[in-house]
Amino acid sequence: MASSSDDDMPISKARKNGVNGTSAPPVSSAKIPSSLDRQMDKTLPTNGEIQPGISIRNGPLTEDVEMKDTNGSAAPAKRKVSRPSYAEEESSDDDKPIIKKRKTQPETAVESDSDVPLAKSKPNGKVAKKPPRASNQQIGEDSDSDVPIQKKLIHEKQKIEAKAEKDAQKIRKADKPKKVKKEESSDDDKPLKKTKPAPAAKAKTKVKVESPAPKKAAGKKAAVKKEETEDPEEDDEDEGTNWWDDPTKGDGTNKWETLQHSGVVFPPPYQPLPKNVKLKYDGIPLTLHPDAEEVAGFFGGMLNSTHNVENPTFQKNFFNDFKEILKKTGGAKGPNGEKVDVKDFKKCDFKPIFDHYDAERAAKKALPAAEKKKLKAEKDAAEAPYMYCTWDGKKQKVGNFRVEPPGLFRGRGEHPKTGHVKTRVPPEQITLNIGKEATVPAPPEGHKWKEIKHDKQGTWLAMWQENINGNYKYVMLAANSDVKGQSDYKKFEKARELKKHIDKIRKDYRKNLKAEMMADRQKATAMYFIDQFALRAGNEKGDDEAETVGCCSLKYEHITLKEPNKVIFDFLGKDSIRFHEEFDVDQQVFKNLKIFKKAPKGEGDDIFDRLTTTQLNNHLKNYMPGLTAKVFRTYNASYTMATLLKDMKAEGTHAEKVKAYNDANRKVAILCNHKRTVAASHENTMEKLSERIKAVKYQQWRLKHMILDLDPKQKKKKGAEWFELPDDMDEEWVKEHQAFLVEEAKNKITKKFEKDNEKLKAEGEKEMKHKELEERLEAAKELEKKYKKENKTKKVEAEGKSITVEKLEENIKKFDQRIENMTVQAEDKESNKEVALGTSKINYIDPRLTVVFTKKFNVPIEKFFSKTLREKFEWAIKSVEEDWEF
Repeated sequence: MASSSDDDMPISKARKNGVNGTSAPPVSSAKIPSSLDRQMDKTLPTNGEIQPGISIRNGPLTEDVEMKDTNGSAAPAKRKVSRPSYAEEESSDDDKPIIKKRKTQPETAVESDSDVPLAKSKPNGKVAKKPPRASNQQIGEDSDSDVPIQKKLIHEKQKIEAKAEKDAQKIRKADKPKKVKKEESSDDDKPLKKTKPAPAAKAKTKVKVESPAPKKAAGKKAAVKKEETEDPEEDDEDEGTNWWDDPTKGDGTNKWETLQHSGVVFPPPYQPLPKNVKLKYDGIPLTLHPDAEEVAGFFGGMLNSTHNVENPTFQKNFFNDFKEILKKTGGAKGPNGEKVDVKDFKKCDFKPIFDHYDAERAAKKALPAAEKKKLKAEKDAAEAPYMYCTWDGKKQKVGNFRVEPPGLFRGRGEHPKTGHVKTRVPPEQITLNIGKEATVPAPPEGHKWKEIKHDKQGTWLAMWQENINGNYKYVMLAANSDVKGQSDYKKFEKARELKKHIDKIRKDYRKNLKAEMMADRQKATAMYFIDQFALRAGNEKGDDEAETVGCCSLKYEHITLKEPNKVIFDFLGKDSIRFHEEFDVDQQVFKNLKIFKKAPKGEGDDIFDRLTTTQLNNHLKNYMPGLTAKVFRTYNASYTMATLLKDMKAEGTHAEKVKAYNDANRKVAILCNHKRTVAASHENTMEKLSERIKAVKYQQWRLKHMILDLDPKQKKKKGAEWFELPDDMDEEWVKEHQAFLVEEAKNKITKKFEKDNEKLKAEGEKEMKHKELEERLEAAKELEKKYKKENKTKKVEAEGKSITVEKLEENIKKFDQRIENMTVQAEDKESNKEVALGTSKINYIDPRLTVVFTKKFNVPIEKFFSKTLREKFEWAIKSVEEDWEF
């Protein structure tokens, strides 16, 4: 990532006050008086065992709500919460690409059915009937259970944690070297077998790569025979290529010895607007310096992005920057050269600029396919030298070699700096990292690089500082490179290592929830939140984030306490996304929070005023090297998924098996509190999917009526009900859908005609005349006539050569399977509306667990990982078999 770690920064209040290196004095006392402890105990119903809950609400509030807030005193205070709606984006992990995070959509469970047309939306505003909602079993509840799902999942969470603590003890016991008595060894004079050096992970948890053959009896001989006949040179080459065969490789200080690359690609220079296209101010067309005109074009070009340009903060920040650039470049001039004072944003008319850029976009989109292909080939040829570097003699793909173009900063969520101008980055601001013996790429003519470095400990190729937040942007290797793969591998191996120590950590923080020293009790309570509720530690901000909040930087106003043991969190978390959740907590934790909020603390004061992220992470390193707070998110998600996979019995079609995996993934997200706000587009997506299912049902219904056309006696044999129109559609819908099918047929014919003409033109042949298109469109007209006849006669004539009742029945069965697959997909999407499955699958659940699932239940890996992800997780796909354990 481009941003540097903030672990060494002082606590939030110090940051707010602009203090560097020192923290504001704590408000709370160093020790908690025993009298206060006893007084608080009297107000608690119980002080029993820890029973952390699962979030019971999610998403932004749509109206003001009144809550009782226990602020460390007997009298509850009222707090009114009214917040704007924050962006409904998924929160991503720390492994974001350098410049822009690529949006990763969750992999769909079944084929897309993109060939099935969608019906037009109903003009009367009716909402299509939604597919059935997810069943109780999908989220871990038996259909006949009387136990509320909330309590059932909490109980399951406790069982998984208890198992984790037992597993930790077993692993440590197994890792202890056994004492061997000398007199018991009768083979002391025999030479020992030559063994391979042990990898970093213990024998029980190391990556299995020596024998990739499955443990099936029938396949054993074949596997052995294949190993014997393989070319030994091929084996040597594989050993050198697959870094995961030797997990210890790359653990040294230097990340490379030789490095050669071509630098970076700069955005094209600004092309001034035509003289007739101008920004208008109070109706007056303005003449601007090219630098100011470019900035005006940033805003004008994105008028269609109403989410941004109608945002008051975006408008204010842009206009302030625009006035500054006007001031620097001599201001704006009217038609006669007179100066125009631009001081009111509302008088600015950017529409002429938008129309110009919109026309350019439309023209580019309308280019013939051959022209588009040619332009793409030229672009690819120009960028080819930058796409790869040579890293220790091996060709590696570069992740993002393009320097960000200038524009308007958008940010994530409700970012306070949204709308500010991102300035153009010249070569003079860019530092390259390259080998000493390598040829330094030449900068653009008339320019020079800021600096050339030979940092062998760094994995970056180039870097520069952006002007909005002052963060550094880095050019790194691609996600599927060895370096990135090793980074992912180490991340998940660290989570596996935590498995050995989790019992000690939990035992210690549970004990310290009652510690006498305030610092110890705050540390234990923060650990409780991080482990049980997946809160981020805090002070770990990304490139373009605002002053966001994590566990250690929580303030007085971010937590509301409701008797007897509910805690409501409400703050802007990572990516400025609102975290607004309600949890049941252990009574001791509730009591601690009352103490932490006790007067003289008030709004703006830190809850954990005697704790910083650095102190917390330093404490965790006492349990295992390299352990930080963020490892708990990965561990909890991966361990929970591994536990669920052990008991899973996925059966049926691939779609049903994929759904079983997604159900487990969903349960992980709920148990680990990895949830998201329901997307605004969700209802529209579900409606489209419902229409698609209805379209398939309509095709099936026509096939059934074709059977009646061939054999009318089938009505009596199968029953009249079998031939009736499905319940979720009526004659009005059928007519609308038929009209849609006719229109779609016309569009397909027209596009095919245009494509054929483009091909003829490219080959230098004579293009077809419009008359040919009219003749082709006759097929669509015939379709329209056929539908009209069917609606009038209530009969569907059989279509196709040598069609029989048996063939039609076979096709109807295929449609049944298709409808079932699509319904499963719809249920999956509906169940996932509050759960970011893609985020947890890619960032938190060890990808080797997904590979284990695919091999155990014989499901193609393509159902879970796109091509990009298969490249990213090649190490996981090739290094484990179905018996691998997290």
